[in-house]
Formats: sequence, structure tokens, C-alpha cells
Amino acid sequence: MPDTPRTVAIIQARMGSSRLPGKVLADLGGQPALAWMTRRAARATRIHQVAIATTTDPVDDPVAAFGAAADVPVVRGSMHDVLDRYLQAARQLQAEVIVRLTGDCPFIDPALLDSNLETFFAHQPPLDFAANRLPEGRTVPIGLDTEICTIAALERAAREATAPHQREHVMPYFYENPGLFYILHIRHTPDFGAYRWTLDTPEDLALLRAIAAHFPDDSFSWLEVLQLVHTHPELTEINATVRHKDYREVDDRR
Repeated sequence: MPDTPRTVAIIQARMGSSRLPGKVLADLGGQPALAWMTRRAARATRIHQVAIATTTDPVDDPVAAFGAAADVPVVRGSMHDVLDRYLQAARQLQAEVIVRLTGDCPFIDPALLDSNLETFFAHQPPLDFAANRLPEGRTVPIGLDTEICTIAALERAAREATAPHQREHVMPYFYENPGLFYILHIRHTPDFGAYRWTLDTPEDLALLRAIAAHFPDDSFSWLEVLQLVHTHPELTEINATVRHKDYREVDDRR
């Protein structure tokens, strides 16, 4: 493990989903989607610990039970104030740097996580926040999203953010207030941001299952998936009509 601040990947996950309820525990190649995420994230050499942040609602007991069975720490908090849920998890886990992951990204790539973290730690002046997806665009497929911040920056965001979408989506306060923080948009060349490998609809699940079926286990890289979809362009048609949600949308089931 490199000599860097204690870095914790916190995966937000809950059973409620407006478009695909229970998606985080949906079967993917014989394992829950969340198992893919926790195992793949744990392979990143620059991450000290992987944890799950779910809610205190009883409906999310299965997520907590998954974490206990998989020996992955689980912190439970607010359903809609996910920013506070992250802060409480970061404090309990003694994180100095937080990697925010969402439970709908089962193909998250450990090498890409390491590359993003290397960029974060090497930057001068030191960064408060970095992400490979920001409102002005992404250059990696949807489903490889990574946001990184320091505990000090997260504490400030939790104190100052007031808009509902800033509380629910955790990190918007950073990129909506660039004058308050040192921020970096991590970009990839060439641009592969048009691909959608996330899990939010039945069509997404069908695509991920089709991709997973091409590999013997879950150790493949995102570049291998890229090669697969280039070789089999019909795969991308499976979820081509799915609309990606805007980051300012909030869950109105309150």
C-alpha cells in the first residue's frame, strides 16, 4: 500500500430505486451486483478500505446483511441526506480521503481507481476534490464514475450545502462552487463518455449480464469491456434508449 493518507472507498447503496428496485443486489453472473463492486474496488492498491453506506430504513436490511456476510463494513444513515450519510461513514471509518462510488457501477475498474487516485495525490497544489465525471462532460463510460475528496473538504460541504440535490448527490457543492476549492476534472483521451455500463434500468441489467457472460470471472478490465463492445456493437443497442438522469434531479419519494 503506498504511503498516502488513509483512503476509503465508500459505496452508497440502497434497495430503493425508481427505475429498478433492488438493483444493487440483482443477480449478475451468479453474484449480487454489489459483490462485484466491493471485490473490484478492493483490488485497487491505493484504497485502504472499502465500505458500504446504506440507510437506516428497514428496507435496506438486506444491504446491511450483504455487507456482514461479505465482511465489508456497513454504515447506516439518512435516506435522502446522503451527504451527511457519507460524512458519518467517513468519520466512523477514519477516512482522510474519500472515494465516492455508487452501488450501480458493478464494472468499476481497480486500475482506473488507482490512476485517478495517483492523479489526485500527485497534483500541486493539493486538491480538495477530483472527479472523472462533471456536469460539463465525462470521458469514460457511465458506470466508471469516481469522485475523490479530502475529509476536510467533505466536512465543509456538509456544513454549507443546502440545496436538496447537493445533499442527495453528495458532491455537487464542490463543482457548483469552484472558487471555494481546488478541483480537478480528470479526463480520458480518447473520449468514451457515450458508453453506458451502469445499472439503473432493466435494460442496463440486461446489458451488464450480456457483457459478464463473455468473461470467465469478474477480473476483466474496463478496456477489455471496451474491446468487447467494439467487437460486438449490437451490445450497446440493449440500453441505447435509456435516458441518463441529470445530477440535479432528486428523489421525490419523501
